[in-house]
Amino acid sequence: MSMPASLLPPGSTPDPTLSLYHRLDPDVLANPYPLYDRLRTEDPVHWDPYLHAWLVTRYADVVTVLQRMSSTRMPTPKQLTALGLSELNPIAQVIVRQMIFMDPPSHTRLRALCAAAFTPSRAEALRNHIQEITDGLIDAVLPKGRMDVIADFANLLPATVTAELMGVPVADRDQLKKWSWDFSEMLGNFQHNPGRTALMLKTVDEMTAYYRDRIREQRTHPRDGVVHALMTAEIGGDRLSEDEIIANSIITMVGGQETTTNLIGNGLLSLLRNPDELARLQADRSLVPSAVEELLRFESPIQHTGRLAPDDMELGGKLIRKRQAVMAVIGAANHDPARFPDPGRLDIARKDNRHLAFGWAAHFCFGAPLARAEGQIAFSTILRRLRNLALEPTPLVWRHNTGFRGLESLPITFEPA
Repeated sequence: MSMPASLLPPGSTPDPTLSLYHRLDPDVLANPYPLYDRLRTEDPVHWDPYLHAWLVTRYADVVTVLQRMSSTRMPTPKQLTALGLSELNPIAQVIVRQMIFMDPPSHTRLRALCAAAFTPSRAEALRNHIQEITDGLIDAVLPKGRMDVIADFANLLPATVTAELMGVPVADRDQLKKWSWDFSEMLGNFQHNPGRTALMLKTVDEMTAYYRDRIREQRTHPRDGVVHALMTAEIGGDRLSEDEIIANSIITMVGGQETTTNLIGNGLLSLLRNPDELARLQADRSLVPSAVEELLRFESPIQHTGRLAPDDMELGGKLIRKRQAVMAVIGAANHDPARFPDPGRLDIARKDNRHLAFGWAAHFCFGAPLARAEGQIAFSTILRRLRNLALEPTPLVWRHNTGFRGLESLPITFEPA
């Protein structure tokens, strides 16, 4: 007989030490996995009163959330106005048009149009060009014997590749990266950054104006890429509006950069912290594809994603009410010992490694083939061209973000191979 569903046992209150807000504590920011282990063990479907959301941390439960719950979770401008938050309407007007905040059939329509630019075959065709970009970035730092992996490499590789895929000037990559960083701060930290509203409004306004200008340019001078693909796409006579093109160009640009930057930075740090696995990979580079999957699991670039319950439903013995927010904690699910034996051990040849770093089902990241290709080429090139890799003796600084896990900098020294 199943356990009776309940929000909380009578007379009990949630344990504040289990709140996901603690992800921003310095110790937890550096190592969130003890907090995740407590949540998964003590209260795997936990009501977080600070976030006003359920936290779900077991692998099987996270899969259920990703499969069954609604992605339409951003309040509409009308709803924000009713809450007295009309100043956020310009942000909402963009976000509600982005596919990651939609359910089928609207999501299906937009995803099909955007995914055409990110097919596995397209990613494979780009490998030689990605290799050229990667070698150029390594060439630039080689004489110095040191680099900041984030600033000198992990930011620039996906920023360059994404600009080319979008069909916008590569010369704009630094500005695109800045916008991408700011937008991801909003997506990953909205509850914790009430003072950042002015910056968010400015960022959304600037990105919208930028892509509106690119659309105007491409009407007379078309160039291959996501922007042009969205402009010309047609399904059963249906075309995207200009606002839909802009909104989904923005989220594609952000997704194409932040995940890959964090994969490279987090991944190289994990290898340096596990010298036996680093030596194993240096000795057998055929393990690079498997290593990339393990690095994605071990330090997932995106730590959680939000959903809404479509109806009243029971999960883990708790009653989740219709339209309540649910946070699927991907970083915790990817360390669930019920799914991954010895999850705290880095194993670059791990078998049956179906991690959730790219999501699941309908919202599985369509940019995954490209991110994997960039990650594989980045690690292969670093291992081939650099030796005696070592962390510089400076404190690590993690992004102050609950949703995106990544480093602000990663200074290393090396010798040319």
